[in-house]
Amino acid sequence: MASILIVEDEGDLVRVLEFNLRLGGHEVVACGRGREAIDRARVERPGLVLLDLMLPDVPGTEVCRALRADPRTAGIGIVMLTAKGEEIDRVVGFEVGADDYVVKPFSVRELALRVDAVLRRKGGAAPVIESPQVFGRLRIDRAAHRAWVDASQVELTALEFKLLVGLYERKNRVQSRAALLADVWGIEADVTTRTVDTHVKRLREKLGAAADYIETVRGVGYRFAAEPPA
Repeated sequence: MASILIVEDEGDLVRVLEFNLRLGGHEVVACGRGREAIDRARVERPGLVLLDLMLPDVPGTEVCRALRADPRTAGIGIVMLTAKGEEIDRVVGFEVGADDYVVKPFSVRELALRVDAVLRRKGGAAPVIESPQVFGRLRIDRAAHRAWVDASQVELTALEFKLLVGLYERKNRVQSRAALLADVWGIEADVTTRTVDTHVKRLREKLGAAADYIETVRGVGYRFAAEPPA
């Protein structure tokens, strides 16, 4: 069982979601405003946030950014709910740190399955604060969603940070572009793999002196080095 915070201002939809998620054994609370959701998540630290993008006070994307930027809430699962289903809208959702993206109208059963899948990946509970990981000149603090090269902090988007961590966690293992799209973006469709190449290029540029830690495997994808170069 996990605690779920629904951030949605449509009362009828909230009641449907509450009923079905409780049937699935979850503890459910709800609010209709973004700023209240940020404050509650910081205090209550739910296992997952169901986040509508169109809120009365602030956009859901800003709520997502705020949750990802705070070490207390950075590891919480976030599933976005929106009426916008274009590829660019999904990409923006993943850019700001969403774990999944569900387009309205949706099947409540499918949503429940997606929620359970995100909770399984996240462990179903509030994030555990981890010690920063050091790899050569690179330091990664997953709890704070921050990274440094030498003494300088690297300004990464939520998606760039997720890409960095995804490669780092699989050191010395080749990751195909399709696998990265599925694991990092959450996209299992015919979306151009150029998306991956573009983000890897930007990530390398930002890493500067640590750019060579991400290796290109021609014709396949990318690999994080097994050991820092001498």
